[in-house]
Amino acid sequence: MTTSSPEGAGKSHAPPWATLVSTFFGAGRLKPGPGTWGSIATLIVWALASSRIPVANRTLATIIAAAVVTLIGIPAATLVARGSGLKDPQFVVIDEVAGQLVTLIAVPLAWKTFLAGLILFRVFDIWKPFPIRRLERLPEGTGIVVDDLGAGLYALAVMHLLLHFGLLMG
Repeated sequence: MTTSSPEGAGKSHAPPWATLVSTFFGAGRLKPGPGTWGSIATLIVWALASSRIPVANRTLATIIAAAVVTLIGIPAATLVARGSGLKDPQFVVIDEVAGQLVTLIAVPLAWKTFLAGLILFRVFDIWKPFPIRRLERLPEGTGIVVDDLGAGLYALAVMHLLLHFGLLMG
């Protein structure tokens, strides 16, 4: 399996369901920065979905959504990575979906929190502070998705510090 190659980038011989899921319904095909587009698509979908969920149930709903995306995303990412011959294809963004959802756990539904969540998650996803870079070494779809869950946890911690000190409200 190659780690990166322009040839075949974006092409996959994976089952259609895996390609649809791993690209988050095509968001991973957007350029530039497919990961950022995957995060933005997640924010839009989650803002629409969570606005219909009672406030008292949103935290649990976010945790469940992140868990479901992870459980479906790992096998989808594995199949697409195998089918494309790439270790971590850029067009696979289901990992960003999972990590972005983790960032939004117990976060108020407001444009400031969503914007802060997007920025924080993308910074930690790109920076990959310890031990996130090590998580990438896990095999196939697990490594693709789990490192973004780690970035989501870092972003979640900073987000809740910002909320605690009142820096995102008002």
